[in-house]
Amino acid sequence: MKFAVARRFCGHAFAGLIACSSAAHAQTFCVWDILGEQGDAMNMMKDYALAAKSWGANITLKSYTNEGIATDDFKAGQCDAALITGLRARQFNQFTGSIDSVGSIPSYTHMRDVIDLLANPKLAPRLVSGSYEIAGVVPIGAAYAYVNDRSINTLAKAAGKKIAVLDWDKSQAEMVKIVGAQPVAADLTTYGGKFNNGQVDILFAPIALYKPMELYKGLGTKGGIARFPVLQITLQMLIRQDKFPAGYGLKSRQYMADQVPRFFGIIRNTEREVDPKHWMHIALADRDGYEGVMREMRIHLTKSGYYDPRMMTMLKRIRCKREPDQAECALKDE
Repeated sequence: MKFAVARRFCGHAFAGLIACSSAAHAQTFCVWDILGEQGDAMNMMKDYALAAKSWGANITLKSYTNEGIATDDFKAGQCDAALITGLRARQFNQFTGSIDSVGSIPSYTHMRDVIDLLANPKLAPRLVSGSYEIAGVVPIGAAYAYVNDRSINTLAKAAGKKIAVLDWDKSQAEMVKIVGAQPVAADLTTYGGKFNNGQVDILFAPIALYKPMELYKGLGTKGGIARFPVLQITLQMLIRQDKFPAGYGLKSRQYMADQVPRFFGIIRNTEREVDPKHWMHIALADRDGYEGVMREMRIHLTKSGYYDPRMMTMLKRIRCKREPDQAECALKDE
C-alpha cells in the first residue's frame, strides 16, 4: 500500500520523479575490497553510488574484506548487488567469468578492448543469466607467478613444486596439474600465508596483493616475481535485475567502462611500489613456449566446462586483431 501511494504521488510532480524513483528502488551493495572502507574499490563505489542516483537507484554500500562472505551474502539475498572478482563471478555468469582465464588477455591494452566491448548494447543478452546481470567490469591487474626461489624460472622447473590454489576455483588445480606441479588448496585468508611461511613454492597473484598480504616476506632474498601475465584479474559488478530500474545495467556498464583509466592508474602505481630486485624478466625466446602451454590449458578448461567457449572466441579475436601474425590466429581449435 505504501509503495502504491508513493507511485501515485510521484506521478503528480515531474520535478520529484527522480527522487521518488530512487526511494522506490533502494539497493544494498556488497563490496569486496581487501583494504575495506579505505580501499580503491570502495572509493570508486562511493562515486558510483552518487552517479547511480541519476539512473533511479538509491544505493547503500556494505564493505567486506572477506570475498567469500560477500559472495554468500549476495547469494542469500542480503544484498541486491555485489562487487567481487571475476573468478567468483563465474558461478553467476560464465561468459564474463571467463575473462579471468589463463593467458587469454596478454596486456592491459587488450583488457581495454574487452571492457569496451562489454559496454556495447549488442552484447547485453550475454550479460544476463537468470535473475543476475553483469553491470560492469574493471581491471585489478595481471596475476604474476611469485616464486620463493629464482631458479624456478621455467615451466619445466615448476614440475613437482607446490603451488597455492584457491580451494573454491577448481580450474586452478586443473592448471597446476597440467604442468606437473602439486596444487595446495587455500582460501584468500590463508593464501598469502602459505607462501610466506614456505608451505608452497609458487603463488599466482596480482600486485594489488603484494603489500596487503606481505608477499615480499615469502620472496625473501632468493625469490622473485616473473613479469609475465598469467591471467588478468577483474572486479565484476553483479546485480539482481528485479531490484533495479529497467535499463540500469547498460548505464552502469558504460559508467564502469569510463572508470578503467582510473584503475589502470592505480595498477601502474601499485606495480611501481614493488622493490625492483623482486622482478624477474622472462626471456623473449621463452614466451612463445609459455603462451603455447597456456593456450593448451584454455582449450582443456573450455572443453571441461570451466570457461565459456563464446568468451574464448571473443578474446581470441581481440588478440588476433592486435597481433594477426601470431601462430594461434591460423588455428581453428579455440
